[in-house]
Amino acid sequence: MKEAVLREKEQIVSEIIEKYNKSSSVVLMDYRGLDVESITELRSKFRNAGAEYKVYKNTLMVRAFKELGLEDFNQFLEGPNGIAFSYEDIVGAAKVSTEFAKENDKLELKAGIVDGKIIDINEIKALAELPPKEVLLAQVLGGMNSPIQGFANVLQGTIRSLVYALDAVRAKQEN
Repeated sequence: MKEAVLREKEQIVSEIIEKYNKSSSVVLMDYRGLDVESITELRSKFRNAGAEYKVYKNTLMVRAFKELGLEDFNQFLEGPNGIAFSYEDIVGAAKVSTEFAKENDKLELKAGIVDGKIIDINEIKALAELPPKEVLLAQVLGGMNSPIQGFANVLQGTIRSLVYALDAVRAKQEN
């Protein structure tokens, strides 16, 4: 009996570690005071953003983050905590949790992790303000394309001027 419980706890710790390793960012929040309907809505919003919201016992999260070398994160594991793992987009969990916290003052953001770095509430909010990955990529590609397009326009203008000059020479020689 005792061994089965221990195995189950080890399995949950492994699950937390696996989810963390697959995620691009993590947001920890206190859900105290939210009713079941609100938590269901929150889970749905996370799912739509390519993130997953889970509730684990703090003792198991402490073990998992210790194994991950993120012991400093354990200071935030007080009281009832929900954790969101953002899989598709680094800003997904931050954006959903920040917007939901604005609508529901009972949800309290605590901390997050991005690229192995623990971030505070202000950094979570700043992350939430970033545009989605697709928009950022489009902006970068647009910035890279702009000089090339400008160069092509300059070359086209030079060629056009040469054509006008040659046409003028031809017209002059015809007269």
